[in-house]
Amino acid sequence: MSIEEIEQEIIEEFEFFGEDWEAKYEHLIDLGKALPLIKEEQKTEEAIIKGCQSRVWLNSELIDGKMMFTADSDAIITKGMVALMIRVLSNQKPEDIVKAELKFLDKIGLKEHLSPTRANGLVSMINRMKKEALSQVKI
Repeated sequence: MSIEEIEQEIIEEFEFFGEDWEAKYEHLIDLGKALPLIKEEQKTEEAIIKGCQSRVWLNSELIDGKMMFTADSDAIITKGMVALMIRVLSNQKPEDIVKAELKFLDKIGLKEHLSPTRANGLVSMINRMKKEALSQVKI
């Protein structure tokens, strides 16, 4: 699936909850709970995303020309946020990740319903994932 197709799928999922932000947060938490665990040795200082209030570890590798991301967090909502970003950006070509506009975040209203520190953390996650992808782009 393309990034845009995955984004559309997420928009439709969140539309199911209407304006019920408690239910949307629960869905986000469930996404975080479903995130595959990463190995303890992957939770290094270098893997921590700077700018997040909670601790978030992000690892990436290029496999068969596509970026694969794994992550974990010590906060449940933040873990859900990183799970959402992994769902959209993992298994995609680095060039597509770098160009991705990620319009779904505005369409589902996530940014406006996060505290300022969580919103900053989300931006930091996106920036880090795009930076990891950019490091793999062949110029």
